[in-house]
Amino acid sequence: MNSLTRFSVRPLATMTRHLADVASGRADPDLVIKGARVLSTYSERILPDREIWIAGGRVAAVKPAGSHKGSLAKTYDAAGGLIAPGLVDPHIHIESSMVTACAYAEAALLNGTTTIFCDSHEIGNVMDIAGIEAMLEDARQAPLSIFLTVPSTVPATSPQLETAGGDLTAQKIAALFDKWPEAVALGEKMDFVQVAMGDERSHAILAAALQRGRPVSGHVYGREFVAAYAASGVTDTHEAIDRDIADDLLEAGIWLFLRGGPPTTPWHSLPEAIKTITELGASHKRIAVCTDDRDADDLLLFGLDWVTREAMRAGMKPEQAWAMGSLHGATRFGLEGEIGGLGGGRRADLVLLDDGFKPVNTWYGGELVVENHRITPLLDAALSNRYHYPQAAYQTVKLPRNVKLTPDLPTIKVVAHAIRTELPGITLGHERITLEPANNWQDHFDRHGLCFVAVVERHGKSSGNVAHGLLSNFNLKRGAVASSVGHDSHNVIVAGTNEADMQAALRAIEETQGGVCVVVDGKVTAMVPLPIAGLLSDKRVTEVAEEVKALKAEWEKAGCSIPYMGFNLIPLSVIPEIRITDKGLVLVPEMEIVELFEAA
Repeated sequence: MNSLTRFSVRPLATMTRHLADVASGRADPDLVIKGARVLSTYSERILPDREIWIAGGRVAAVKPAGSHKGSLAKTYDAAGGLIAPGLVDPHIHIESSMVTACAYAEAALLNGTTTIFCDSHEIGNVMDIAGIEAMLEDARQAPLSIFLTVPSTVPATSPQLETAGGDLTAQKIAALFDKWPEAVALGEKMDFVQVAMGDERSHAILAAALQRGRPVSGHVYGREFVAAYAASGVTDTHEAIDRDIADDLLEAGIWLFLRGGPPTTPWHSLPEAIKTITELGASHKRIAVCTDDRDADDLLLFGLDWVTREAMRAGMKPEQAWAMGSLHGATRFGLEGEIGGLGGGRRADLVLLDDGFKPVNTWYGGELVVENHRITPLLDAALSNRYHYPQAAYQTVKLPRNVKLTPDLPTIKVVAHAIRTELPGITLGHERITLEPANNWQDHFDRHGLCFVAVVERHGKSSGNVAHGLLSNFNLKRGAVASSVGHDSHNVIVAGTNEADMQAALRAIEETQGGVCVVVDGKVTAMVPLPIAGLLSDKRVTEVAEEVKALKAEWEKAGCSIPYMGFNLIPLSVIPEIRITDKGLVLVPEMEIVELFEAA
């Protein structure tokens, strides 16, 4: 365990006398940050001419400038800069960043984020409890405060609709709560239809959290589900996609996490949902901001600091927006006495901001880990001492041999149930397309704007399930694209214009034991290898970011109309209107499988 884990800061209960002595001037602090303006998330004001006294990794006091008279403390001159509490991200998925928790910490701290609440349902879907516990061990070693919202919906739907590698029952979830103190809440309850309909398994999982006093995080689409969802004990969600459902959720007593992300991805609902404040006059007191999903490239460019500034651009005062990015997330999970503000006794997780509210420095537990936008040698050493996942995590892609990835060409007139993709890529349209008899598939592709899509079971739990489908409006011009990050069961999804390139993409993923790739004329033109559970790289975040940039360039050159992270959502069988899993085409919310073709 390195010296920068959150456990290196002593518990408050063992430090109260010393902190009181420091705050009263009877003992010297370890560090005094002088010449600062302070952003108070408690009063939502910027306080001029302050200095911050730090002892044992905690804030002892915030004092008027010039208060410290001792000579033993180290000092840091903020030169009139703005000091704010480190950001607290209340909902993220580490796996979406394609890096381990230890690697994720580098990007987070560069962006001024010092605490995250992660839902690791991705690795849970692949490796069950073993995956969750490996991620927790990784998080314990990372130089970042990481808490777990225990995955609640693994698999996302019933085994009749898809094959997952994990099966997190109510009993397993209860055991995680009882064993791991970092498990502070139940993660996003994605099966909102089943919750609203009173499904026994879903409510047993809710009970496992509620009986232990743990809050429940949500994931809901459709205003008609809000009342039953709230009545079932769900008290936050990050899925408010517009002003009206955001308002419904607030009035139902559900915390809102406004999700911001690059506008070209499915993760940028903040500008519409925030209108519950700016247009309908709701208070921001139960509203936080979050990132949800980021790849390694976007993580460095669009961190929680960027989302917080997006809230400012949408009409929030800077002090309000920063409170939404720090104190509010901490308060939602009952940790406002530990993080989210600069009150006495809180962790000394601080950021120095420039006039545009961009992080310049980051202190983590009182240690300077980022200075002038660069990681310090102390953080670099901690990042080099990463957690190593067990060997089983590197052997999770178990593909069938001789699997056919394209459907047979219909010989009679049929109606095809096609999946229509639209930006940003969350919801998918159900398009019924009449196919007249043709000499080859290319005739259909040219006439209707189609390409193939297939999902292949990769957990070794079936006799080699593969489902065939057709994508409309995906705009793939040639070759194939593939990913082992097919949410949420994380089977392999492949799209292409021909069988040969699709096969090449599938075998490339098998060879690297996971990843995302682009193939043209049988050759891999871009690949992000993800050997850990088919989800994570074992490299530093900066290295993975470069691989992702190259992938994005080839993805765009291939013509794909939605980004690869939207492509990864095509198998997510809890979001309307139609999805494809290894079991077939799934209609949502009916939760029924339909054949690809029906008689015209």
